[in-house]
This record gives sequence, structure tokens and C-alpha cells, in this order.
Amino acid sequence: MTKRTTTAVVIGLGLVTLSACGSSDSGGAGDSKTVTLVSHDSWAVSKSVLEDFEKQSGYKVRVLKDGDAGQAVNKAILTKDNPQGDVFFGVDNTLLSRALDNGLFQSYEAKGSDRIVQQYRIDQDRHRVTPIDSGDICVNYDKAYFSKHKLAPPASFDDLIKPAYKNLLVTENAATSSPGLGFLLGTAAKYGDDSWQDYWKKLKANGVKVVDGWEQAYNDEFSGSAGGKKAKADRPLVVSYASSPPAEVIYADPKPKTAPTGVASGTCFRQVEYAGLLSNAKNTKGGKALLDFLISVKFQDDMPLNMFVYPVRETAQVPEEFVKFGPQAKDPETLAPAKIAANRDQWVKSWTSLVLK
Repeated sequence: MTKRTTTAVVIGLGLVTLSACGSSDSGGAGDSKTVTLVSHDSWAVSKSVLEDFEKQSGYKVRVLKDGDAGQAVNKAILTKDNPQGDVFFGVDNTLLSRALDNGLFQSYEAKGSDRIVQQYRIDQDRHRVTPIDSGDICVNYDKAYFSKHKLAPPASFDDLIKPAYKNLLVTENAATSSPGLGFLLGTAAKYGDDSWQDYWKKLKANGVKVVDGWEQAYNDEFSGSAGGKKAKADRPLVVSYASSPPAEVIYADPKPKTAPTGVASGTCFRQVEYAGLLSNAKNTKGGKALLDFLISVKFQDDMPLNMFVYPVRETAQVPEEFVKFGPQAKDPETLAPAKIAANRDQWVKSWTSLVLK
């Protein structure tokens, strides 16, 4: 399952050597037969789909997975003058301003950009990034728990601070985890600059549990997941993704007729991921071809069941399991990248002081 979780320092350090060793075959702009994609750890694509691109384009794709999304973005910024690769995938709307303000990408309007759903198109005057996927960070609930206790699952942010849901929610650290940060941003969008901290005071008083990252929250603490059941977890509410319930069905053996988990649709924050041609990329021609591929129908159709995100191309097919068990939120919370840029660091600092101390 796709997860943008805690920083993987060891993995990141290991890639320093790998990228350095691989840089010599990048060649001059446009003359390399290898194109390098730098990404967070959740990058995935079907082997046959990638092989088809390599055969048609003539480029061999090397993928450097560089830890959590936040770590990968920060490292890409630090190495922008001598980048590890040609294309970066996985910077989302919570971190986009940091990448753009630091000049991480050069302009390129990918072929097929005109077929991307309008609401996801940004930076239209410069085309420094291309939208690739979207997903909703939402509270998931354990259906069996709420059925057993004859309690309606929460449907909104407001519900989570009610006494009936005391000591039931686990979330990720907003300072170290992408879904944790997304949940914080969702509350900031919902309650505004003046009231989100009051909301978190109430949530803390209602027994919210905070752990470092998604893996721990979902697989160790959440009673509704396959991992949580094995771990005898006792929290029936978790901050995860709208696509988590379909994953519980797809990976189950035997597959259940319905998902064991559900989504509190009034707690969702829309996350959009982008890719861009890195400034000073050595193989710009190959990088452009790779960006074209990332928004092609073939890749966009393949992506959902590999990374458990939604495609952004208008004609892309959404898997039946997504439609049935994990539909996108109809009215998710959103924040403009500029708003996030102006407030993110201070919000995280305030959240840390308020919730963790």
C-alpha cells in the first residue's frame, strides 16, 4: 500500500553512494540511453508497463528511491546543482512550494497535459511540475469494532472530539509523517488559523494517540487492518488513506465481499503528487520522455493498483475496487500551496508544542 511515512535516514544515506556511482553514464543532455527517476519509497509500476516504455522510447529507466517524501524533496534541493537524476516524482502539495521556491525544476509542458483534470493543473505559466496522482488522507475506521459496540463510526472532524470516541484514534506525527501532516492541514483548512489549535486541544483531551509514522499507526495500532488484527491492536480509528479499504480487500486471501474498514468522509484532505524535470538534469531529452510516460493512459491506468492513488488523466480507468470500497471524497479539505508555504513550518511547530509536550 502506498504510504508516505517517516524519514528513512539509513536508506537515504545508502543512496548517496548508489547515485554517485551511477552518475557517470548519464552523459550529456539528450545523448544518454539511461534516464533516472528519483522518488520516495512508494514508487511502483508494473514490470510490463515499464518495459513497454523502455522498448518504445529506447531509454532504460533507473529508479532511485530516496526515503520518505519529505526527505526525498529536501535531498533533491540540496543536490540540485548536481542532481541524482533527471526526473523527480513524489513532491506533493504539502511540500510543493519548498521545491519551487528553491528552483528544483526546469520548465517542460509534458505531452498530454491538456488531458489532466483541470482542478489539478497548477503553475500553468511555467510548467515546472506535472500532476501525476491524487489521494485523500482520511480517518479510517474498523467496521467490526463499531458494529460490536453498537456505535456509529465518526463521519467528521467534529465527531472525533465527542466523548463517544475517546481513546479510539491514532494518528501520525505531523513533523515526521506525510499523512500526519495532511491530517493537520485538514484541520487547519476546516477550522482556520484561529481555531485549529483549539480543536487539537480537544482532540488531545479526548485521548488521541500519536506515533511516528503510517506503518506503526496502521499495522501496529489500528484494529481494523490485517496487521493490526495480528498485533491485537486496540485503536479502531486511524489516519490513513481513502484507498486503504480497497487494499484490505485486494491483499486479503480469501478476498472478502466487502471491506473490513471504512472511511470517515468528513475528515479528508486532498493530496496531489507531482513530477518535474530536475534543474541541471543531464539527460533532459530522456527526462521529458519519462514525464510524457507518467501521464500517458497506459501508466495512469496501471498506477492505482500499484501505488493506491487515483489517476489525474481524464480518460484513465479507476479500478472497480476503488469505486466500490474507496471512492474519493466528494468535498475534501484543501489548501492552496501558497497558504501551506506561508504557514506549514509554524503550524507544525505549534502542533508539536501543543500535542507532544
